[in-house]
Amino acid sequence: MQVYLPIAEVSVNAFLLLGLGGLVGVLSGMFGVGGGFLITPLLFFVGIPPAVAVATSANQIVASSVSGVLAHLRRRTVDLRMGLVLLAGGLLGAGIGVQVFNILRDLGQVDLLVRLSYVVFLGIIGGLMFLESLQAMRRTRKGTSSPVKRHKHNWVHGLPLKMRFRTSGLYISVLPPMLVGLSVGVLSAIMGVGGGFIMVPAMIYLLGMPTKVVVGTSLFQIIFVTAFTTLLHATTNYTVDMLLALLLILGGVLGAQLGTRVGLLMKAEQLRILLAALVLLVCGKLALDLLLRPSELYSLAPVAA
Repeated sequence: MQVYLPIAEVSVNAFLLLGLGGLVGVLSGMFGVGGGFLITPLLFFVGIPPAVAVATSANQIVASSVSGVLAHLRRRTVDLRMGLVLLAGGLLGAGIGVQVFNILRDLGQVDLLVRLSYVVFLGIIGGLMFLESLQAMRRTRKGTSSPVKRHKHNWVHGLPLKMRFRTSGLYISVLPPMLVGLSVGVLSAIMGVGGGFIMVPAMIYLLGMPTKVVVGTSLFQIIFVTAFTTLLHATTNYTVDMLLALLLILGGVLGAQLGTRVGLLMKAEQLRILLAALVLLVCGKLALDLLLRPSELYSLAPVAA
């Protein structure tokens, strides 16, 4: 069943969009990521303009993350205090990112920026996560099941403005979490992502949070940052397609509940290596699209006044 998307100005199969939303919802519940790193490139692949894909996917991430975080709240695996500190940085970063996005959109360079950003960030993060997950699985097979001491003191513990995060069992400075939130907010605005693919590793390896708390806390922060990002995009550059968002949301909410249940059945190392493999797969497809010769060497588009 084909539906016409008024803002994107293209016709797309409605069941295809529902399926994409459901897939991202499953990832949200399993890995604690908003799923934007996957949904935005997939929207590129089905013909949605990058500017519309970025703004609208942020809207879908809100719904799938709400569905996922409710399940984690019931299990008490959300560090609300840490989530609020991450959120403070995230809102500031989102505001900065939207301004950068609008400037580049006026210059006609936003499509290239979005695609290149995905290739660079997904390649680096996916590669590092994949290697670390393989090492963790090897250590588990050898019987050394706790390769990293989460509370090992490093430079993070020497910073000022310390706060106690009881749910995570941490007593650290608020500066590193705020910087993590700031960077995720910028990425959310420019790339249409929740930022979980950066936030989750940072919370585990930089802040030293337990894996069982990371997923729910990440989703909590993602909800508000992506909602703020969507609002800014909708009011400044008018690229949020509500019909597209609705179809993605319907699939995403159902998928998140399924993903949360599946995630509980798998080990942390298995979850991380699956997420890394997905990140690298999407990165490879985007890189090929940038490098291969297009079927049409140029296209005509209206020039902004």
